[in-house]
Amino acid sequence: MLLNIMRENNTQLHQGERERDRLPPISNHSSSGTDRGPKLPYPSLNFISNHKKEAGSHSLSSQFILPGIRHGRDLPPICPDVRQKHQHRITIDILPPEVRARFASDPVIPIRTKTAKEFQEDIERAAVSGEWKHVHDFYLTTFDSFLELNAAFKKEANAPFNTIEDSGINTKFVNAVYDALLLTPPDTQRAVLKGIINSLLREWKGRRTKDDLRAYFILVQNPQCTSPATYVIYAHLLRQIAALGEADHNFLMHWFKKLSQKRFKQLVERLHFFISTRLFPAKPEELPPMAKCYWWIPSATKVLSLLNAANSISCTPIMPFVDFYNLTLDHTDFMEDYHTWQTHGNSTRFTFCQFPFILSTVVKKAIIQKDSEQQMISMARQSLVDKVSRRQRVDMSLLFLNIKVRRLQLVSDSLDELARNRADLKKKLKVTFVGEAGLDMGGLTKEWFLLLIRQIFHTDYGMFTFFKDSHCHWFSSWKCDNYSEFRLVGALMGLAVYNSITLDIRFPPCVYKKLLTPPVVPCDPDTPVGMATLTLDDLQQVMPDLAHGLAELLSYEGNVEEDFCTTFQVSQEELGVIKSYNLKPGGDKIPVTNQNRKEYVQLYVDFLLNKSIYRQFAAFFYGFHSVCASDALLLLRPEEVEILVCGSPNLDMSSLQKAAQYEGYSKTDPTIRAFWDVVLAFPLELQKKLLHFSTGSDRVPVGGMADLNFKISKIDASTDWLPISHTCFNQICLPTYKNKKELKQKLTIAISNAEGFGLE
Repeated sequence: MLLNIMRENNTQLHQGERERDRLPPISNHSSSGTDRGPKLPYPSLNFISNHKKEAGSHSLSSQFILPGIRHGRDLPPICPDVRQKHQHRITIDILPPEVRARFASDPVIPIRTKTAKEFQEDIERAAVSGEWKHVHDFYLTTFDSFLELNAAFKKEANAPFNTIEDSGINTKFVNAVYDALLLTPPDTQRAVLKGIINSLLREWKGRRTKDDLRAYFILVQNPQCTSPATYVIYAHLLRQIAALGEADHNFLMHWFKKLSQKRFKQLVERLHFFISTRLFPAKPEELPPMAKCYWWIPSATKVLSLLNAANSISCTPIMPFVDFYNLTLDHTDFMEDYHTWQTHGNSTRFTFCQFPFILSTVVKKAIIQKDSEQQMISMARQSLVDKVSRRQRVDMSLLFLNIKVRRLQLVSDSLDELARNRADLKKKLKVTFVGEAGLDMGGLTKEWFLLLIRQIFHTDYGMFTFFKDSHCHWFSSWKCDNYSEFRLVGALMGLAVYNSITLDIRFPPCVYKKLLTPPVVPCDPDTPVGMATLTLDDLQQVMPDLAHGLAELLSYEGNVEEDFCTTFQVSQEELGVIKSYNLKPGGDKIPVTNQNRKEYVQLYVDFLLNKSIYRQFAAFFYGFHSVCASDALLLLRPEEVEILVCGSPNLDMSSLQKAAQYEGYSKTDPTIRAFWDVVLAFPLELQKKLLHFSTGSDRVPVGGMADLNFKISKIDASTDWLPISHTCFNQICLPTYKNKKELKQKLTIAISNAEGFGLE
């Protein structure tokens, strides 16, 4: 049935396209497409426009681009010569006054009185009697035009409702009509599609009215658009929405934000399925050739960016940001997309990198790694060329970043080595422990990271403070003349990302916001770095008790000045000494009152999370970016940086079981079967402890459990022994325990008491 509808719809669309005078241009602005735009931090304040760089690209394939298209955002009209045709068109302004017809600037919407309850009763009667004419007539009339859509679904037909907070649409009625649509006879569904075609092909009269926006808002929720048979119509709808002006997009964004979670998620999933099907159609013959519909994916992605923006500005996100990932893109040539975006800047072509919210963390990690590999190869090649040009003996060690350290002077030696090899930080890392035989095949590198991180973050070392309530580390605020060790920590994080090492670091999320402020090192060395705009919610993740106290201050109903007796001066302990700081000039003499308490709280938060640790964090920032100086960072959210550094907290032990390797055991051995029975039955906390015991971290790499290369080995030892782990190799060694009960007891003791013991 849908195929027949599609054939009729295509015929009507092609007939409509021949009426070139009546079709709107798809873009309301032009661009030279030659200026190279600045790179901006993510997320962009312009929620619909291209991200950071409006990059040129072949997208994922050169077939997305046709010659003659001036700008990726200037999608073509349905008919190529529509603008030329409009230039020769006779308009009402040049007609004699006597033949001009009078018309209102905003057409009067007809009055329709049917309610959602009455419609539901009509549906129930039709379902029982089999007589659908009354329902058919309703759908035929309602979807005939934008005016009729407003007449049916607008709360008050001719009320303006020109506000972003209220679309003026009776969403309950819209939902009822769409929920019933797919249950109606085929001719009714066909009538709705024809009505949508007529609506989209009608002549535009200049700028869109708010009633037109309401019509788009209603039409894009149509569940018929889930079927590939309707994709030609759906694509034209998306194209017109994508081509609206920024102000109109702002209205739609806020209206989308008001949708229920169920409806919102349906819109997102429908767009993802549209993009995936266009990229990899199951039946290519059912869709037009890519050369004729290259604008489908850009249009859909831009509309999806509206929904992503709506999700971002919602007080509580409607969906997790990971639900905006399109996993189909994991199987495309994303490096071509990245290089085009990276090379062309503000250019003429669409790329997915302009909309990084759609790219999964797996893709972003792969881009960073491949980008780092290319930089590593480039650095190594340059070193090789320099040696040859000076006719010096070529040593293969120059292809690597070689770190030699003594265990007893681990931090100082590491600091010296990284400073000495600053020009080689983007080469492949190789670690040697002085006085110890062994070839670094990855195990020594991981051991170096684990030992160094544990030592630096130990509270006795004094660089970081650990807050038990929030279970995270924070930068010590003590002042000194040399902050090079903070730079070392930043460089370690950067090296971990480039060398695919997951670190056991407990930073709060705001650290990663600061790390991307800005996402690239500014050219001016005097430009502040790491000064993110942070709120009381961010402080809550670091110092929950203090944040709770400040929240009570904000909500206090009494006299703040008399009851709190507080000024714009704060005190904090530094190396056992209490020091006072003014939050603003003369702050010690400015009382906190009911009127200025919001300012006090914001200044206090800014002082604690930004100003009091500025030099420490600046060194940390420059250390990280000395290694990770890549355009790929522009693609990342702060949460994604955390996942790249520390891994994901979402454990799936079943996946670990499938990916596990065995040495001395097979997966059918009784000990192994007992092991997995015990582990899969563990509560989450014990599963995390097992992962930490085996790998040195309780988090999962971006690629999932399979990337851990987890191994279970057999040791010929007494069953009185506890299990042993080699965290450098993600390996756990098990004696052949007699039964499941004994294995569970010994394993639980081992993983629950491993903290503080040395590495094997």
